[in-house]
Amino acid sequence: MPSPRSLLTALAFTVTAFSAPIAIAPAQAAVDSSDPQRFIQTLTADGFAAMKSGNKTTAKAQFRTLLASHVAVDQIGDRLIRRWLPTITPAQKAAYKAALPAYIVGTYADRLFEYADATIKMVRAQPAPGGGVDVMTQVIKPGSQPMAAVWSVSQVGGAWKVANLRVAGINVAMAQAADFDSVIQREGFDALVKRMKARG
Repeated sequence: MPSPRSLLTALAFTVTAFSAPIAIAPAQAAVDSSDPQRFIQTLTADGFAAMKSGNKTTAKAQFRTLLASHVAVDQIGDRLIRRWLPTITPAQKAAYKAALPAYIVGTYADRLFEYADATIKMVRAQPAPGGGVDVMTQVIKPGSQPMAAVWSVSQVGGAWKVANLRVAGINVAMAQAADFDSVIQREGFDALVKRMKARG
């Protein structure tokens, strides 16, 4: 069974990609952005509905476009390599950003299908300390203890987007940044990008 951390990273980068019923309507149509809680509620409900269809190929084909629509990919990507931004070249940064969406698909998409029978319960929404809104939820999987999941959302270009996720107290951005730091420290930034391309 996947660990809480694997669920964390999968949810953070993947659940928002499966945000509409497949082959029924445009991907964004089912997502209600009227307020942060409704945004997460409809996003996750449609996401799990798509997973339950069992059509991984079709779902993955929609992933990259939906990721760009509902997740603050650029902001998250910069956060993951924040300590290295002053030292890398514009070309290295461009290569990293180009590799990130495919890396997300290749790394996390399959993992989330293992949670196709899970549900997400809305708890409440509250202003986040650094701005934006934190939407508190519970991830409920049959046979397992519920896990608290806090979705941090912010407005980017006038639309709500997922900026981070914490599950069981684990911050996904910090966890992934630590993984990237480890690779860069051992092998260099270009090696990280090479690994990302291979995974994607």
